[in-house]
Amino acid sequence: MTGRAWGVLLVLCGAIFLEGIDVAMLNVALPAIRADLGLSTGTLQWVMSAYVLGYGGFMLLGGRAADLFGRRRMFILWLVVFLLFSGLGGLATEGWMLILARFVTGIAAAFMTPAGLSIITTGFPEGPQRNKALLVYSGTAAGGFSIGLVVGGLLSAVDWRWVFFAPVILSFGILLAALRLVPKSPRPDRTGQGVDLAGAVTVTLGILLLVFGVERATHSSAAWTTATIGTALLLFLAFVLIERRSASPLVRLGIFRNGSLVRANVSGLLFAAGFFGFQFIAVLYLQELRGWSSLQTSFALIVIGVDAVLSPLLTPKLVARFGNARVIFGGLLLASLAYALFLPLGADWTYLAMLPSLVMLGVAFSLAYGPLTITATDGIAEEEQGVAGGLLYTSFQFGAAIGLSSVAAVNIAATEGTSPAALLDGYRAALVVPLAAALIAAAVSAFGLRCRPAGPADAGVPSSPESVRQADRPSGKVPA
Repeated sequence: MTGRAWGVLLVLCGAIFLEGIDVAMLNVALPAIRADLGLSTGTLQWVMSAYVLGYGGFMLLGGRAADLFGRRRMFILWLVVFLLFSGLGGLATEGWMLILARFVTGIAAAFMTPAGLSIITTGFPEGPQRNKALLVYSGTAAGGFSIGLVVGGLLSAVDWRWVFFAPVILSFGILLAALRLVPKSPRPDRTGQGVDLAGAVTVTLGILLLVFGVERATHSSAAWTTATIGTALLLFLAFVLIERRSASPLVRLGIFRNGSLVRANVSGLLFAAGFFGFQFIAVLYLQELRGWSSLQTSFALIVIGVDAVLSPLLTPKLVARFGNARVIFGGLLLASLAYALFLPLGADWTYLAMLPSLVMLGVAFSLAYGPLTITATDGIAEEEQGVAGGLLYTSFQFGAAIGLSSVAAVNIAATEGTSPAALLDGYRAALVVPLAAALIAAAVSAFGLRCRPAGPADAGVPSSPESVRQADRPSGKVPA
């Protein structure tokens, strides 16, 4: 890659690093936020879920907007929104204010992230060069998470509000670099194309109702829960009907003919559900049952960040030798083993007893995350790369929201009292959710072990002999 290409890649990596560090710092600061604002477990879960709901709910619209209005333009505009509302979160004095700020911050990330990813997938030719860029990109996201664990512990030990103010400073630096380094691109041709607001609103409301129904299931009537989840499913059905009839659909349904894309999205959804759900329970266990400080918790979980090193160094070699499908499958099996080893959680476990699961989870993340990103965008036409990236990150964030709400619901239902034994019973029950999610994800990914790589025709994109020849030819593009 040229120096200019590396410069653009580093700016985009800075943005995904920002997203990773933001989530990790908040995860560690949750107990301090609960103590200061007096939040219940259900409300505390919504501090995390509000972000991932805004992120996942608007990601498809964000990906489409990048394709329609310009990837650089969308990236910079929503980076500014991310900066502003992250700062407002630090000024919150009530739980609802914090939840609202996190929801809008998530919406900003939903527009910013697919724009950044599609700059990479359209700027680097498909093959080893793009794979390398994507693995560096995913490794940077992992680095943001691992560094965020430590920084979040340090900042929340001073004042949890700095967990929100620190990303403001980082965002401003990335914004200045983006304005200088990311080149302007030609204005996309939007003739006959529009924004599918009806589809965006329908799918967002469906996600919100589904997660809300799961979260409230343990302290609401069966009729209320059934009605809520049933309404969510009807909204998803309405979304499909809208997309079929729309002249400019948010998601062209033919894209789901790409089997690799479908498997990557389903596996990513389930993997994220397990990963985020496990972290939520692990933090509560360490700080509320064991009495560890936020800084101790940060250093305990930082070994998960081993993926920041392995993603750019080990994963590319494994992908080159075994292929994306086998590496993803191995990562999901390793995640399942990590969760299984954590199930017999004890009230007085030493850190050495927890360490194997934490290390294996970090390795599993490095094996699964980057290759899933590659698989979900391979063989997709350039004009739909934003949508493909939006689909993948929607799956990740939707999975995270479902995972968080599910473990919170199981934890609340299984916890009878406030004694250490009651708390431990709740944590153990909730830990079954990540294990089940990882096992199902591994089963789904196994279908890709013998499949051929996807091409444009698999994505439902009409192809001619000339278009096939062009697809096989290196693009030679400079990231734009």
